[in-house]
Amino acid sequence: MDYNKTLNLPKTDFPMKANLPVREPEILKKWEEMDIYRRVLEKNKGKEKYILHDGPPYANGDIHIGTAMNKVLKDIVVKYKTMRGYDSPYVPGWDTHGLPIEQQVIKILGVKRHEMNPVEFRKVCKDFAFSQIERQRQQFKRLGVRGDWEKPYLTLDPEYEAKQIEVFGEMAKRGYIYKGLKPVYWCPSCETALAEAEIEYFDETSDSIYVKFMVRDDLGKFKGIVEDLSKVYFVIWTTTTWTIPANLAIALNPEFDYSLTKFGDEVYIIAKDMIEEVRKETGLGDYEILATFKGKELEGMKAVHPIYNRDSIVVLGEHVTLDAGTGCVHTAPGHGEEDFLVGQEYGLEALNPIDEKGYFTDKAPGYEGLYYAEANKVIKEDLRKANALLAEKKITHSYPHCWRCKSPILFRATEQWFASVEGFREEALKAIKEVNWYPAWGEERITNMVRDRKDWCISRQRVWGVPIPIFYCENCGKPLINDETINAVKELFRQKGSDAWFEMSAEEILPEGIKCECGSTKFRKETDIMDVWFDSGSSHAAVLETHPDLKWPAELYLEGSDQHRGWFQSSLLTAVATRGKAPYKNVLTHGFVVDGEGRKMSKSLGNVVDPAEVIQEYGADVLRLWVVSADYTADMRTSPEILKQIAEVYRKIRNTARFLLGNLYDFDPDKDMLPYEELLEIDKWALYRLNRLVKQLTESFDKYEFYDFFHPVHNFCVVDMSSLYLDILKDRLYTYPAKSKERKAAQTTLYIILDTLVKLMAPVLAFTSEEIWWHMKHDRNNNFESVQLADWPQVKEEYDNPYIIEKWEKLFDIRKDISKALEIARSEKKIGHSLDAQVDIYPSSELYEFFKGFEDLQYVFIVSKVVLHDPQEVAPENAYVSEDYDLKITVTRAPGEKCERCWMYSETVGTIKEHPTICARCASHIEEQLKV
Repeated sequence: MDYNKTLNLPKTDFPMKANLPVREPEILKKWEEMDIYRRVLEKNKGKEKYILHDGPPYANGDIHIGTAMNKVLKDIVVKYKTMRGYDSPYVPGWDTHGLPIEQQVIKILGVKRHEMNPVEFRKVCKDFAFSQIERQRQQFKRLGVRGDWEKPYLTLDPEYEAKQIEVFGEMAKRGYIYKGLKPVYWCPSCETALAEAEIEYFDETSDSIYVKFMVRDDLGKFKGIVEDLSKVYFVIWTTTTWTIPANLAIALNPEFDYSLTKFGDEVYIIAKDMIEEVRKETGLGDYEILATFKGKELEGMKAVHPIYNRDSIVVLGEHVTLDAGTGCVHTAPGHGEEDFLVGQEYGLEALNPIDEKGYFTDKAPGYEGLYYAEANKVIKEDLRKANALLAEKKITHSYPHCWRCKSPILFRATEQWFASVEGFREEALKAIKEVNWYPAWGEERITNMVRDRKDWCISRQRVWGVPIPIFYCENCGKPLINDETINAVKELFRQKGSDAWFEMSAEEILPEGIKCECGSTKFRKETDIMDVWFDSGSSHAAVLETHPDLKWPAELYLEGSDQHRGWFQSSLLTAVATRGKAPYKNVLTHGFVVDGEGRKMSKSLGNVVDPAEVIQEYGADVLRLWVVSADYTADMRTSPEILKQIAEVYRKIRNTARFLLGNLYDFDPDKDMLPYEELLEIDKWALYRLNRLVKQLTESFDKYEFYDFFHPVHNFCVVDMSSLYLDILKDRLYTYPAKSKERKAAQTTLYIILDTLVKLMAPVLAFTSEEIWWHMKHDRNNNFESVQLADWPQVKEEYDNPYIIEKWEKLFDIRKDISKALEIARSEKKIGHSLDAQVDIYPSSELYEFFKGFEDLQYVFIVSKVVLHDPQEVAPENAYVSEDYDLKITVTRAPGEKCERCWMYSETVGTIKEHPTICARCASHIEEQLKV
């Protein structure tokens, strides 16, 4: 007889090799055919809503690994929440305006911006944006992200733009919008402000000067260190000599160390880490460090401007680095973005002594009428006369130039539109406290940013965006904005889109008969557009309030940690300013993706990981598994080596599922399921471990700690299942009669495990869980077309059986000692396979009683025979001694012959005439099988 044919060996069509790059697109196609997104929404229709609002990525280029991580995390949230019974639609969006798209249109399409009228240029930008949306849409779908991909929200949609105008109008109505000064790129040759897209960088030879600012007021902190403050100087470095007349402050980094460094008779305040560099660049000699302070300890000190007898105050700024210079940064708020921002924090004037043609005005006494570039020589001479020029030389460096005339540009403070954060800051800070922040440090981070922010510059001198809906009186120049004008623009944009602003005159847009306070009826339109952060920051109003499937506020915003400064903040500010509260209840942030060594990814380092390449090599599910492989609230590491390890973990999880499927080929859950009470104790132990996994994942997922999926699921599959339960179970599954109660108990347990595990996997391993689901049988109450339509597993109290847990956990702990003893015997060539062995156990009295509570220990230890000795019996001298239990173990070759069917050694082999090569147990199983 061929005894192999009497065994219940695994059978399944579920392939061992995943081949995900080929199989996943097939699954995607099936999802589209069944319209899985709508099916899920229909299932949970009318239930409590859970809205994750999508932060819109720029419609610009292929997605990168960080974008992929973000979208996968969002998908995990939405899939988990829908399985928990929430109505959780996901409406993806795109940010379609602004500089990134203008740059790409100019760079990739070779568009000559100034040779096109605004309407033509905007059309090119729009077409480019749509092409990128389609590109990214397919890439996001390939990741397995489920959403309303056919009806996303776009910031260029007329309805969206109309809602954005409404938000702007409401902020203006409440007095939060005003016009003020801000530095911008300025071309003195073309006499115009420039957008960043209109800047080109060329090498330029400039002065490199080190300038001394004498300390006037040290706040008493140098007392006892230096006697004469007239000999103490802050030393700054600059390559723009012409900005020295506009200096109002010296910026330090709050966390850097700054040393009072004595060179000869003078003491210079320089960042400690830059002393050697400064000494080398200036030719100074030996020095002595008198004292060292943190930058924040020097805040508020006053130095003397080297040319004008006015204060230059010491301020703090995170923009200060140690890349070059002294660590003390010359600050002219009218001539630089960072200078202006830090100046705003300290209430400094945006002093700009240069006119639109590049000539000094009377705001820079002594230099009036001088062209800025020609003034450099005069300013240096004045510094030298004032004993303030420590060193000078020429350097060649990259410098911004006007893309049209190729002339070097300068920075000038010009009038811009602002939102006054000061006007509603306290309400914003209160709203922050009402939000749950994950991780918790996010609250402090955004709080500090909002607390320190006075204004938000919302105007941009560009064309591709939503126009600022303000008109100016041609007679008196006063801005015109009120409910009437806002409504006119809003309705115009709703009907025709914001292109209409550029196509129509002010007279055609404004309501008939509208007048300025001066009586004039002639108006011109504002030419600036809104900051794109105002665009995306209005999405809570334009999307959450208007989309029929969504609601305001959202339950969750989920983006990278840089969005505390970006979308989280712009959304908060527009919402608080117009609605009095935050547009979100919870905010979850993730870190950035870095390489395996923790370095930032860059093409120059050659360490960029392309998600498309990962999917092509491993499949999207491996990338999705990587997303939850570590705590993503910090920076996430990835590399080819890391992904290879993730793929190996994926393989083990897949193989566990395949084993479960293979042993359920003849199991009908509607007919063959046994009640919990009829399961064997070891089966109940397996269900306890499963229940523990359900509880752990549910608690973690509820807290958005999806990284708790990776190790628990991996350990459950590899340790609890493959190394323990499934290994022990093979004998019962393969050798017992197919319809025996023992085998049905095992299959019942396997079915519960597989059915639960595939649902736990579904939010993360979207494709593989679906593949498993389509290969398994389902009971009549669970026979959904997709695992995404199933419910999340519930924790079952009956599985937490304290007696079973304590008993079997202890036995499996002792089993480690049995395995060690078997390994020693194997190394000594006493046995080959563990089934060659007889294990003799010499326990204490207590353990003896414990072991007597088990039957058939040989199956648990996977040996052929176990002999339990009386506690009084003395173990042989060469017995293995347990370190953790009062227990000794010996291993010898099992008596009898090897059974051809079950491979266990038995003294009954050869005693059954009809079956001379198998054991009595197997013979009885065959006879029982033949009766069925």
